[in-house]
Amino acid sequence: MKLKPLTTLGRWSVGLNTFFLIVIATSNFLVKVLRVLSFDDTWWDVTVTVFILSIAAFILGIIAIRKSKESSALVYASVIIGLLTILFLLLHSLFIND
Repeated sequence: MKLKPLTTLGRWSVGLNTFFLIVIATSNFLVKVLRVLSFDDTWWDVTVTVFILSIAAFILGIIAIRKSKESSALVYASVIIGLLTILFLLLHSLFIND
């Protein structure tokens, strides 16, 4: 098993999830550490749209594994992160109290 993906779909999957993680980490850093922004601001609505990228990365990762026989560790990690994102969205929407 290799670390880096060999197929284009695998690279896209890893890249989209990397971007997703960077945006979410930066947003949380700006809110919780620097206290520059708040979760109630409209920028958070824009930030949450990157969840779509993680779902797209999940789909691309599954396609890369099934059709292109991709077997890199980063693609498998990308699929797991995408699955966790989907589970978070489903479970969060069940227990949200707005």
